[in-house]
Amino acid sequence: MADGLMPDQPLTGRLDGSRHRFPIRVYYEDTDAGGIVYYAAYLKFAERARTEMMRLTGMGHSDLLARHGVRLAVHRCTVEYHRPARLDDALVVASRITAVSGATITIEQHVQRAADRAQDGLLDLVSLTLRLVILDRELRPTRLPSTLRAVVTKYL
Repeated sequence: MADGLMPDQPLTGRLDGSRHRFPIRVYYEDTDAGGIVYYAAYLKFAERARTEMMRLTGMGHSDLLARHGVRLAVHRCTVEYHRPARLDDALVVASRITAVSGATITIEQHVQRAADRAQDGLLDLVSLTLRLVILDRELRPTRLPSTLRAVVTKYL
């Protein structure tokens, strides 16, 4: 293609049923002096993947604010670090919506690397659970609009 993008690797990743898969390459800027991914870089990987997943479900950040007057913010994030990633590793961030309530959305994410002995061919490196809160234009918690609730619950 003229822009150098491969058609089978969209910038948004891909939805695989209720799970979103987003490819990430570990760059030098993501690592410490020893070539190991710095712990906070995983949060950036997860944010990129989550943003693209929401975009594919019809809930892109700009659209949420412009059309619905709401935005998403991280209320809680728990992270477990299982194994390190290293410079030049090809990773996948797998994300899925696990719960929707009045003003929150819960998402599980797994940063994974290919492995010979993993059950599905991928080895979990980092696991995250996030609770997103829905905020209005004045940054006050508000209920998720019913039209958006219908979209999100399709991916539960």
